[in-house]
Order: sequence, then structure tokens, then C-alpha cells
Amino acid sequence: MNRHLTGSVLTLFIILAALATGIPATAAPPARTVVEALDRAAHPLRTVEPGGDTADLRPVDRMVGGARVVGLGEATHSSHEFFALKARVFWHLVAQKGFRTFALEAPWSTGLRLDAYVLHGKGDPRRIMREEFQRDFLWWNNTDYLRLVEWMRAYNLRHPDDPVRFLGDDIAWSGPELYDAVEDHADGAHPGLSARLAELYRGLRPTVPTGRYIEEYLKLPYAERRERAARTGEALRLLRRTAPGSDRAAHAWAIRQATVIDQTARQYAFDLADPAGVAAAMRYRDATMAANVVWWQRHTGTKVLLSAHNNHVGYVPEDPAENPEVQGAFLRDSLGAGYVSVGLTFGRGSFNATGLDDDVIRRWTLGPAGPDGNERTLDRVRHRDYVLDLRSVGAPAREWLRRARPTRGIGTAYPDGPHDIALARSHDVLIHLHQVRAARLRDR
Repeated sequence: MNRHLTGSVLTLFIILAALATGIPATAAPPARTVVEALDRAAHPLRTVEPGGDTADLRPVDRMVGGARVVGLGEATHSSHEFFALKARVFWHLVAQKGFRTFALEAPWSTGLRLDAYVLHGKGDPRRIMREEFQRDFLWWNNTDYLRLVEWMRAYNLRHPDDPVRFLGDDIAWSGPELYDAVEDHADGAHPGLSARLAELYRGLRPTVPTGRYIEEYLKLPYAERRERAARTGEALRLLRRTAPGSDRAAHAWAIRQATVIDQTARQYAFDLADPAGVAAAMRYRDATMAANVVWWQRHTGTKVLLSAHNNHVGYVPEDPAENPEVQGAFLRDSLGAGYVSVGLTFGRGSFNATGLDDDVIRRWTLGPAGPDGNERTLDRVRHRDYVLDLRSVGAPAREWLRRARPTRGIGTAYPDGPHDIALARSHDVLIHLHQVRAARLRDR
């Protein structure tokens, strides 16, 4: 009996000592393999489809922390599960983290049209999406994003004093709405400036559909594209030097629209026949998209969920020679810990894309990744779909995630990639989906 008593007392002392020192009485043994470490860190997702309970997304709240902008990527530009998950995450962040803006890799003026709809019910979202989402942006004209936009409008009808907003941060197209804003302001507040602005904007105001405008702009001689950018820059300088008058808010808004008009012209004012010019144009685009997101976040005070390709929300470019610095890196420079990058990967499935040398949209299907690919290992985790905080994954997966290996990153045309990506260097958080399906495009 004394022997049992002594053993019990000794056990009690061990437990008390562990509690006092903060060391677990029985610590889990270290993970032996990369998959085992990923298993321990992974948080399963109930579904990618919006609606219903979102308790499975609560770990994302902790990973997002106090970020003001969260970039949520995609490994293809046209898979349903990526689009649906973005809507689901946005709905959750609106309810649980106070996010109020959904930003898309779409032109600024397109965003203004959709924002007018979600805020005030102005226009028909189907028509807006059909007219605006052309050429490089046609992938956004899908049933998932239509559902998201309609949900945003319904939310605002229920919460008119605390609305959600829609932002387009891209610059390939500046619609006539921007020219209207600048010229109407000048006509009313600065009549002497109107004639000069009309001269500077001559031939720039769009009179044809979005896709055709972009095509025609790209075919202009390099010298003419540079001359156009010189004129938009001069128009912006004139507005900035002009006294704001009695309506400072209207003047500031006109300057913002003139800024985006100038951004579009400058996007095309690179020598696109020279690989170095293409790289400079791509860097300019990503830097400008980041600047537009930061401007919006600071001026509206809203938290922003930014939707774009993994290569744009991440920190390290897929192809540094073609795209030297990407939007996520610029956002991190501007916002520091106020920006969080979330990458998306998939094990297998389908997507829409054109061929490399044509404009024919096809449905492409991929099986499991190659044996050296990141996705092959990620797909061995016990959960079908899951989220990982790449900043806190334990060994030996920690080092595995920081080494570059083939990873799928498919843009508007296929074949594309895989690209050598170190996931933990490119993103803060990763969501892996076992299988994806091609999105349903509208008006085809």
C-alpha cells in the first residue's frame, strides 16, 4: 500500500511540475513526415458553396487577424469551386470580421458600375457583366459572380446604413463614366478648363465595346500610345493644379477618375514588342492595381477582400522575367501586416481557357499533379478540402513549404505552367481543394 501511495504522490508531483512550467505532461511526438505535419495543421472545410453554417471558416478569422486587405487567389481563372469559395469567404468575413468591400481584378470603371448596382440598384447586373466582362475579363461573366453581386445587393437592402461595396482595381479599360465625371466637374466648377480637357482627351473616350476598344488600342503604333499617355498625364496635372472650389469632394473625385484614365493610357505606353517593355508593363499594372486597392481602403475605411490570380495576390512572381514584381508584394510594402495573402491550389479537375494561339474557349481537364508537384503531396492530407496557416506549420513540412517545386498556375490560356513555386514564400495562408470543375460562363 505504501508503494502505491508513493507512486501516486510521485505522479501528482510530475503533473504539478508540468503545469507550473507550462510543459505538457504528455507531449505529442514530432511529426515524422511532411504529410503528417500537414495533417496536424490542416483545418477541414465543410463545403466551398456559399450559404449555411460557416463555423468551419472560423480558423480563417484567426489567420486573417487584423488585416485590412486579404488577397484570395485562384489557380485557374475559370473554375467554379474557386469562385464559389470566394463568395463564401466574403460572406463569412462580412459577418464575422467587418469586411465591406469585394475587389476584383477588373477595370476600375467596371467596378463603379457594379458598385452603383449593389449600393443603389442602378442598372441590370447581367447587362453590366455582359458589356464589361469582355476579352481578358470574360472569365468573370459567370453564374457564381452574378450570384455574389445579387447577394451584395440583397445585403444592402437589409443594411442600408452599413453597405458592402464592389471595387474593380484593374486598368486595361477606362469607361466613358470616368470621362463624364472629369468633364462634368470641369464644366461646372472650372469652365475655363473644359476646352483644354476636351482637347487632351480627344480620341480617348470609348465609343465601342470594351473588348474591341482594348484590341484597337493595342494595335496603335508605340509612338501614338506614348503620345496619348502624355496627354492624359497633362490633363491630370491641370486638375491637380486647379483650386478645388466650393465642392472639395467633387474635385477630389474628378482627380481620382483622371488618375485612372491616366493609368490606363500609361499601361499601354510601353514598347510591347520588346520583352523588357512587356515586363515593365506587367510590373506597372501590378503596382497600379495595388495602389488602387490601397486608395480605396484608405478613403472608404472598409476592409477589402481582393480576388485575383495566385500570381497577383502572392508575394513571389511565377515568372520573374515576364512579371518582375506582383501586386501582393506591393500591397505588403504599403500595408505591412495589414495585408494577408491566401493562395488556392487544387488536386485535379477542369477549367475554362483559350488555346495559346487562338481565342477559342475550351474546357480543359487535368488529372493528379506530377510526383514532384506541390499538389501531389497536398492531396495526400486526410481532408478533402482544407485551409493551412503556412506561417505556423510544424516540421518537417515547414521547410518543405519553403522550397520551390512545380505548382499549377493557369491563366487565360492553356497550356500554362506548372511554375516553380515555394508556397510559404508566396502566401501566408493556403486553401487546397481536392477537385474543381469548370465554371459556367454566361452569354456564350
